[in-house]
Amino acid sequence: MTTRPAHIAMFSIAAHGHVNPSIEVIRELVARGHRVTYAIPPAFAEKVAETGAEPRPWHSTLPTDDDDPKAWGTELIDNIEPFLTDALQAEPQLAAAYEGDEPDLVLYDITAYPARVLAHRWDVPIVQLSPNLVAWEGYDEEVGKPLFEPLKRTPRGKAFYDTFARWIAENGMDLSVEDFMGRPDRCLVLIPRALQPNADRVDEKRYTFVGACQGDRAAQGDWRRPADARKVLLVSLGSSFTKQPAFYRACVEAFGGLPGWHVVLQIGRFVDPAELGEVPGNVEVHPWVPQLAILRQADAFITHAGAGGSQEGLATGTPMVAVPQAVDQFGNADMLQSLGVAHHLPMAEATAETLREAVLALVEDPEVARRLAVIREEMAGEGGTLRAADLIEAELPAGA
Repeated sequence: MTTRPAHIAMFSIAAHGHVNPSIEVIRELVARGHRVTYAIPPAFAEKVAETGAEPRPWHSTLPTDDDDPKAWGTELIDNIEPFLTDALQAEPQLAAAYEGDEPDLVLYDITAYPARVLAHRWDVPIVQLSPNLVAWEGYDEEVGKPLFEPLKRTPRGKAFYDTFARWIAENGMDLSVEDFMGRPDRCLVLIPRALQPNADRVDEKRYTFVGACQGDRAAQGDWRRPADARKVLLVSLGSSFTKQPAFYRACVEAFGGLPGWHVVLQIGRFVDPAELGEVPGNVEVHPWVPQLAILRQADAFITHAGAGGSQEGLATGTPMVAVPQAVDQFGNADMLQSLGVAHHLPMAEATAETLREAVLALVEDPEVARRLAVIREEMAGEGGTLRAADLIEAELPAGA
């Protein structure tokens, strides 16, 4: 138990999928009397301030959720290079922001590379908060090498690894690039164990699954299920890869006018509702919705299978049709399907007919409902926000 309120510093990037999973943990730490500073680009400063934490703004060069997804490019190097470029220019900003006010403990998102460098420089403990799956014993051989070894033989890939290794060495850290990026000293995994591939091979001394850390989300607004709706369907591709007007039109065609069904369709910022054509009265169209509030009342969920949406679907016991768009979403879609609570439908196969068929089959299958109930019970036992805060406090140095 701490003897005085500690200064805890959190580091993340300006992306909903990296801020939302841990925001309730930050709120809980503040409620326990700790002074929490949060290094975040200005776009998320207000969201952070609502928790009671103190935003420490910094300038980022990364594309944001407001940018066209094409800004991330199409190749593996396009996806990873920007994080290093951003880290190199962010590190001196963040060092200056904390000069004379160094924390007792550092928390960081998986993308916040400067945090690990600064914690080493300050000689303070550090805990990673992972919003998605983590590496298991054998991951390097099974996934890492096949994915990254060919990249290292390209000019851009070699430059990336050389620059990264030099930065690590210059900061006095004896770590490989792979270990720096993918093997934290201590990590709290903010997803249910059910969503983790090869969970039985995850190092439990390094990683602890605390499951979904959700709050009441009242600040995001509420949603009321229409009195005449026998079934409610939420369709959302998250906040980034949402420029899919043809997909949304297929959803409208599949469920528009379907007797007894009410559809909430989130289309993001990059699609004009006019692109959907005529929309029947049983379909609501919005650029953004309070997702968790709707899922608590929904009967089905068409999702991109991001880590946040996947676990919210599990936590609310909602059958899912997973239509992944990028990165970890494909693996999540496979995991959800293997659990027997979802159908993985590739985007290329997502027609009005296949979407309708998949949703109706899921909601009519009692075995899907049974499996969701079992998973919800398992998730409840993982501890969520309160356990995460307890484990973070346990990492504070003596006397802090």
